[in-house]
Amino acid sequence: MPFEHETLVAFAKSFGLFYLIALSVAAGVYALWPSNKARFDQAAQSILEDEDRPCR
Repeated sequence: MPFEHETLVAFAKSFGLFYLIALSVAAGVYALWPSNKARFDQAAQSILEDEDRPCR
């Protein structure tokens, strides 16, 4: 059963759209999951620590 080009393009666009939506939702859930708060807070504060200083 051969598929026409337009049918395959429409399927690929639809699949890609749903794939990106699902990936975005998964990333949002991971970022907002309560058990990850400490890890993200530590990562945000690590940039501001004074351990790395420029040479003088």
